[in-house]
Amino acid sequence: MILPPQAAAEYQSGQQIAECRYLPLDREAMREALRQQLNDDLLYRMLIEERPHQFAEALVVVAESAIRSQRDIISAIESVIAMPAYQQRVLAYAPGTARFIPKAHGVFFGYDFHLSPKGPQLIEINSNAGGALLNAILVRAQTACCDSVGLNASAAQNPEQAFMAMFIEEWHAERGLQPLHSIAIVDENPLSQFMLPEFLLFKKLFEQHHITTVICDPAELDYRDGTLWHGDRPIDLVYNRLIDFGLEAGALRPLCEAYLAEAVVVTPHPRAHALYADKRNLAVLTDETALRELGVAAETRALLLGGIAHTDCVHKEDAEALWAARKQLFFKPAKGYGSKAAYRGDGVTKRVFGEIVLQGNYVAQALVRPTERQLKVENEMIDLKLDLRQYVYKGQTQLTSARLYQGQTTNFRTPGSGFAGVATIAGDDKGDRSAALALT
Repeated sequence: MILPPQAAAEYQSGQQIAECRYLPLDREAMREALRQQLNDDLLYRMLIEERPHQFAEALVVVAESAIRSQRDIISAIESVIAMPAYQQRVLAYAPGTARFIPKAHGVFFGYDFHLSPKGPQLIEINSNAGGALLNAILVRAQTACCDSVGLNASAAQNPEQAFMAMFIEEWHAERGLQPLHSIAIVDENPLSQFMLPEFLLFKKLFEQHHITTVICDPAELDYRDGTLWHGDRPIDLVYNRLIDFGLEAGALRPLCEAYLAEAVVVTPHPRAHALYADKRNLAVLTDETALRELGVAAETRALLLGGIAHTDCVHKEDAEALWAARKQLFFKPAKGYGSKAAYRGDGVTKRVFGEIVLQGNYVAQALVRPTERQLKVENEMIDLKLDLRQYVYKGQTQLTSARLYQGQTTNFRTPGSGFAGVATIAGDDKGDRSAALALT
């Protein structure tokens, strides 16, 4: 992304970046950079014209210490997830498919954080986090801008290369040195999905590495003769974008059977979601007694308890106390995704709260208010909230991104919202000083 000349001159003249609240960007220059990178008129129209709020014309500036704190929290979580005692505990409430142990680890874990006065707070983990390849485009667009003003892009230098290497590593874990010939990117009704442009970008990436790739609905797959098929094409690996994390629906039976028979490599897979992304796991990770019982070291316990928004499973017997405390809580379905059926407690009605308690598959999480700024968008001042996502593979961050939004949750449909690039500066990670952002 490109800074307007005046803004660049101010930064280069010695102004303290840590004191700046906004980093304005040149909207037209950014879009031209995107056009050149995509080199595809159809994709450009899909991303910029049909989805005008996919990308925010903003750069988020975060203290280096805040990023380090997030990575420390991630490392602590990963160390606990690797413990057999933890796995035994969380798999007790997981679907049966999660008990199958593949060799593949699972791609694109998304660790989502809010910034708070006491430092970053993890609010959830996703096991098939979308947007990584879209954010890689932003990384390349912002590189010149960051270099020119002494900022550091908070991501790998070549995210696409890292992503491709990750898929190859997943394949080699299951198949050794056998060549990878074909990939199916699978989601329900993919042509109608908001993230279709990213599917197309992945297809291009895989095909650049001579891997035949299809984007398909799971109903288009057939398991026969020990092979998963898409039409007359055998499928070696499935890049799984489905929201049925346990592959439990009847329509997914061919895919599920092929996965359990080790006839196809699936990533991410049911076990990955069960170990990482079921929100009931956060209740374990923020329960000091449970952590002690699991044998988690004191230093790791301190990181978890201080760096994850406290979470409890919702039980009928706690209904009265939860209702009384609701204004400080966020209610989320245990297997939820994309903020579906999630409710801030200060806005939940008595009727909806009763349904939450009755269903019994919700968690109540301490409300961590996101960073919020009033910014000028299309000549109007609006409030925009911020969260940060770390895309992680095997405990290592591949890419850091931000999402700007209005209202309760991210939706990519309101002015000023969308993915935003992230740059880092030296500074404190406490409170609102930890982030500065701007829109032209």
